[in-house]
Amino acid sequence: MTIRKILTEPDPFLRQKSTLVNRVDNEIRLLMNDMLETMYEAPGIGLAAIQIGVPKRVIVMDLSHGDEKKNPLYFVNPEIIVKSNNNTVYEEGCLSVPGQFAEISRPDKCKIKYLDYDGAERILDTHGLLATCIQHEIEHLDGKLFVDKLSTLKQKRIRKKLEKIKL
Repeated sequence: MTIRKILTEPDPFLRQKSTLVNRVDNEIRLLMNDMLETMYEAPGIGLAAIQIGVPKRVIVMDLSHGDEKKNPLYFVNPEIIVKSNNNTVYEEGCLSVPGQFAEISRPDKCKIKYLDYDGAERILDTHGLLATCIQHEIEHLDGKLFVDKLSTLKQKRIRKKLEKIKL
């Protein structure tokens, strides 16, 4: 497995829409393994393939923390099929927007359809942090970042902070 470079805002590549994966094969599994290792190293709880420069609809996640047993999740071609009408707010961060956090409101539950690590079609009902994280990562696949949900003023502040980090 290989740790890959995570692209950061304002890299224009992050704004690309990712393409569907035709089938889950060894190449896609290797990509997911690399993504998981990259995410753990960062450290983070979710990573979309576009964040490492691969415009494919692939996401990895692991919401375990501390000494808990690792619980990696793999989503290929994830699609939200139902969203709750009730929202919840979480403080979100992003490996592509390092060191920046903001409270973001999203539906508190969603049902997703996806292919798993072995290419089997699955449906999963999510709630809480998992629902927030999957929505955040699916937005990456559509070329969007959590900061896009913020006011223009807050977006400008975050971009200025990111520019200072890069200098």
